[in-house]
Amino acid sequence: MGKFNTPTNMKVISVKRKSRFENRYHPNMGRLITKVIRIQKTFLGIPYKTLHMCRETYKGEIKDCEDCKLSKI
Repeated sequence: MGKFNTPTNMKVISVKRKSRFENRYHPNMGRLITKVIRIQKTFLGIPYKTLHMCRETYKGEIKDCEDCKLSKI
């Protein structure tokens, strides 16, 4: 008999971390391209809730997106 290839890490609800670059705008600095990291809860691989969102500055500091007043372009 052959074995079926089933993924052992297939979970119904899981937490995933994704990062991507976004364009933001600040009145004093103008257009910024920042790396935004989102931690999302997923159901069968489909994200349905964002648990935390933070951004990385040009100096390498990590800041919470809710603390800063940057508008998304």
